[in-house]
Amino acid sequence: MTRIIASLAEISAPYDVLYCDLWGCLHNGKALFPQAVSALQAFRRKGGAVVLLTNAPRTRHAVKRRLDQMGLPEDAYDAIAASGDATQVAMLQGAAGRKLWHLGPGKDEDLFSLIPDWLQDQPPIERVSLDEAEGIICTGPFDEFNETPEDYRGRFLSAKVRGLKMLCANPDLVVDFGETRIYCAGALAELYAEMGGEVLQFGKPYPPVYDTARSALADKGISVDNDAVLAIGDGFRTDIRGAQAEGIDALFITGGLEAARFGADSEAPDAALLDAWLAEIGLSPRYSMGRLR
Repeated sequence: MTRIIASLAEISAPYDVLYCDLWGCLHNGKALFPQAVSALQAFRRKGGAVVLLTNAPRTRHAVKRRLDQMGLPEDAYDAIAASGDATQVAMLQGAAGRKLWHLGPGKDEDLFSLIPDWLQDQPPIERVSLDEAEGIICTGPFDEFNETPEDYRGRFLSAKVRGLKMLCANPDLVVDFGETRIYCAGALAELYAEMGGEVLQFGKPYPPVYDTARSALADKGISVDNDAVLAIGDGFRTDIRGAQAEGIDALFITGGLEAARFGADSEAPDAALLDAWLAEIGLSPRYSMGRLR
């Protein structure tokens, strides 16, 4: 049974590191949540470290630029680990070939242009049309506000018949951009896999992005055991399953993607509804709360 808490400070003492999700926890794609920002700042003031662990299908550099634009103070976190970083490594090492069809919006350009120094010696990736491709790198729909996975069924059939492997840079199915729910790369990858295509995933809940998070901490001179890490997220498929697989305690933010399941007040989840749903899906986050604060 999960413990519903009112603030992060209630339970933060045993933890040295937070792995904190972005969308639905720290912001809604348009604006930061001030109470969430304050909670992370307070955790760092007590000596803890915060990794912003995101399924964003772009590098940490692009994620930081966006957070800077949104006004996130730098004293709210220590490092960023993005699904795009983990995907980029596999892409540059040739996991799906060297000639790739990029399925995704132009904002994910940094995957191809911001190459880490230690990967500069890899042969170049050539972006080509689907007809010429050896593989696919998927960062989302081309038009995430208007397209659905079904819009790609025909192209996916062609790719599957040719045996093209897909690298999925964001396992999330959907995110809420303000009040609008949009499809992510994970929804496209799910359809491709259902059609028989081969998919490699790199964000939460899969191991590569957690390796990226540990590397980001190591770069700061921080080494931590799993029992001193708390993962915070609103995605049960990604944040909570990923934490469970890694042996990390989890704080489930119920007021995010799944808010409609737990009563009328997104700030105060109904305990009976929450416990019944968690039992149904077989998950047991140690803590839950409506919004991060």
